[in-house]
Amino acid sequence: MISISFNRIDPLFMYTQLLKEALLQIEDDDAKSIKELVEYCHLQDDVSKTTLDKIEREYRNHTAIWWYTGPYFIYSMLNYGLRQMDVDIILKMGFFIRHLHQHITELHREQQGNMPAKFQVFRGQGLSMEDFEKMKKTKGGLMSFNNFLSTSRNREISFNNFARPATNNPNSVGILFIMNIDTAICTKSSTPFAEVSKVGYYKDKEEEILFSTHAIFRIDRIEQIHDNHCDRLYEVTLTIVGNDNHELNTLIAHIRKELGDRPGWSRLGRILQKVGEPAKAEQLFQILLAKTSSDEDRAEYNYQLGWVYNDMGEYSKALLHYEKSLDIDKKILSPNDLSLASAYLNIGSVYYNIGEYSKALSSYERSLEIKKKAHPPNHPALAFSYQNIGSVYYSMGEYSKALSSYQQSLEIRNIALPQNHPDLASSYEGIGLVYDNMGEYSEALSFLQKAHDIREKSLPPQHPKITKSKNNIERVKKKM
Repeated sequence: MISISFNRIDPLFMYTQLLKEALLQIEDDDAKSIKELVEYCHLQDDVSKTTLDKIEREYRNHTAIWWYTGPYFIYSMLNYGLRQMDVDIILKMGFFIRHLHQHITELHREQQGNMPAKFQVFRGQGLSMEDFEKMKKTKGGLMSFNNFLSTSRNREISFNNFARPATNNPNSVGILFIMNIDTAICTKSSTPFAEVSKVGYYKDKEEEILFSTHAIFRIDRIEQIHDNHCDRLYEVTLTIVGNDNHELNTLIAHIRKELGDRPGWSRLGRILQKVGEPAKAEQLFQILLAKTSSDEDRAEYNYQLGWVYNDMGEYSKALLHYEKSLDIDKKILSPNDLSLASAYLNIGSVYYNIGEYSKALSSYERSLEIKKKAHPPNHPALAFSYQNIGSVYYSMGEYSKALSSYQQSLEIRNIALPQNHPDLASSYEGIGLVYDNMGEYSEALSFLQKAHDIREKSLPPQHPKITKSKNNIERVKKKM
């Protein structure tokens, strides 16, 4: 239902922010998008033909909030898609996500003068026992509502109509969220909200305040509600938080820069990869590849699919897509274009993963040559190449060459990146692993610990690289 994070300053905040930006950046052709949504829904069993005909005929006659609050499938389908990161639904409803966010933003601006600076809203809902246990351990931590968030000024409605009925499911806990809202924080952190009772489908119903996606709150207090009929009712006090954490903002800025000027869908796919969801990224890029007729887009989506399959360990597929991308790029780009450097780098990484080290080294060095012509000497892209060259030498057992390459990558990253950037962790880890293999265990432990500390600060809690760095530390400790 909701995404709950565990750290007090959590990378979840960073990725939800970037995810939201990617979704809102997508600019699809609205008429075509409505048609595609209707066609998609015709294939689903639970959407009536009458409703679909109405949407196709009358979509522009009403506002996004009107459709969202009406007795249609839009509310449930959209929020399910956002909560589950269901790529198919998000692809089909991207235009509506944008319209709804824009409508909430417009109303927020219009209503700002009449809104109190600070106020409370309520939300009743069910929460699985498992999620509730996580929440109890996370007091003081952050939680994010990744869907559009409906709340009410009316406590009784929220409790009686939503929190209490949730306990009818024996595996659920009924939750009444009490949310402390600071208008200034919402405006500053681009989490708009609006009073929608005058513009929704049901006029004046529920005194509803609707928030845009990815509102993030701090969990302040969890207390049981004493009730004669049920012992599974709880009151949870939340406070909305802004994006004023300097450390995270610096990191967001760098990752935003790394994502480059890719269009929204491609950017969304890259973020899915970064948060450890390669299967969802694959689904997205396959759909995009099938839809496009542009050589430039074909090269981009093949490139991204190569990256995804490489991450998933499907190396023959990765090589196939990287080479398709490179073939297209060679026809449309100049010989020293940086896109070719990326292609050679990634082809090298596949060869590395299948143990063809001389081919990997050749591809990495070709990539580095192009980058050196295009970038200043301390550019992070050069560090990435040195890192990869170090990995090849490490795997070949040439530890002094590996150490030299890893140190070059670390030197550049220390100058070019913020101190909690995940790429720094890769350099520290590489150096630590070399020292481990050379039998210098205290040096190894020092570098591996630095890698782990950075990953804990900069990656989502369940990310496989955090587990990997923990395992490295344990292994070295056993040798000491």
